[in-house]
Amino acid sequence: MIPEPAARRYAEAAHLLSQEEVNQDDWLSGLEGIATLFGDADAARFLSDSKVPADRKRELVEKALAGSPTNVINLALLLVRRGRVSLGPQVAEAFSEIVDREKGISHADVTSAVALSEDELKDVEKRLAEITGGPVVISTNVDESLIGGLVVRIGDRLIDGSTRSRLVALKQQLAGTR
Repeated sequence: MIPEPAARRYAEAAHLLSQEEVNQDDWLSGLEGIATLFGDADAARFLSDSKVPADRKRELVEKALAGSPTNVINLALLLVRRGRVSLGPQVAEAFSEIVDREKGISHADVTSAVALSEDELKDVEKRLAEITGGPVVISTNVDESLIGGLVVRIGDRLIDGSTRSRLVALKQQLAGTR
């Protein structure tokens, strides 16, 4: 999933703070806690409800994130105050991607017409590692409309090797030769 720009900005600010505090692992853990808390439908509804007093929301956040760095809790409370609870999981994901990028790890979304076997997935991972020059974390999706082949998104880069796109290109070529 591509995070909203706002989520990416929060993640970048959190990353800067984590570098100053030299505790990225604590931040990763704390942001996973935010993602879990804010990803829970009941908790998200409670934290987004304007009728719930701010001190009760603060109490829930502090209890759920006990042991997390103070600035992680402050970020969670800021998201609650600004009515941006839905961004919590996206902020955690974007932060993780920033940390991985620092380590030379790429993230790829691979969409195929059918679910990939373990061997196929390993082959795709190996090929993408060759393309990116480093390790790749893959998330997979199935879209039967592709007919065959793969569509890969690595950051802003799109590699479309689907049968559907090849058929569209062939159709355009045939239409242009009349």
